[in-house]
Amino acid sequence: MSAPLVFRAMTLAEVRTLVGWAAREGWNPGAHDAASFWLADPEGFLALEIGGELAGGGGIVRHNDQFGFMGLFILEPKFRGQGFGHRLWYERRDRLLSRLSKPATIGLDAVEAMIPFYARGGFQPYYRHVRYAGQPQARVTPEVVDLATVPRPLLHQYDRACFPGPRQAYLDAWLAQPFAHALAIRRNEKLTGYGLLRKCSPGWKLGPLFADTQDEAELILQRAAAHAGSEPIFLDIPENNPAARELCSRHNMQPVFECTRMYLGPAPQLDHNKIFGITTLELG
Repeated sequence: MSAPLVFRAMTLAEVRTLVGWAAREGWNPGAHDAASFWLADPEGFLALEIGGELAGGGGIVRHNDQFGFMGLFILEPKFRGQGFGHRLWYERRDRLLSRLSKPATIGLDAVEAMIPFYARGGFQPYYRHVRYAGQPQARVTPEVVDLATVPRPLLHQYDRACFPGPRQAYLDAWLAQPFAHALAIRRNEKLTGYGLLRKCSPGWKLGPLFADTQDEAELILQRAAAHAGSEPIFLDIPENNPAARELCSRHNMQPVFECTRMYLGPAPQLDHNKIFGITTLELG
């Protein structure tokens, strides 16, 4: 008799386990990603249990009524190749759809080999995300300030142009990570860019990196490099913003990974020219 399959909500401890598996696979998550993911949506993670054992899981994160994200999809190696991942993925898709209002959009980031599978599930490819790594030139300038000095309503308004709908819970948890550096640029009381540098192993990830111009994105990147010291910085850029790629090239950062952003439902209308680095590949 085959062991029973159970789909159920994950605990925080299990989300930590999932992030640990991701680290083992080379995804290089942040040191405090699990807690931040959980605070974004405690009901946003689905486990697959087989015979009483955690076999896999993934995100079904509801950022707002109209937008959700499916990421952090992973199975323990011994459960792969048996159709369990297929069943888990469709269960996740359907449960997330049930948590959203119609018409809603779900996003995910797909490695090339998985694009046909996700397409059969209703997702359409739109553009690539490319991870760049390197040691940008460090520079400290007075224009870059601590993001804590920026009023939260101003931050949330700025973020809304670069993300599909409000995500206050996610953003507030993300910016409160221990040992992270939240950076911003304000000109005449107007927010013109911000970024969050968080510790990974190895190095640091800068995400998000949103800015009005390439010059302002560069100032934040260089300030982040000053914090990172001799360690590398990783930046996940959207290829539909050529200025982001130019910025990485200017600082001799090299591409190390790529995936494709896919959507089920209407593609969000974003100010892509401001997006120099997305927040994460796991939650969008």
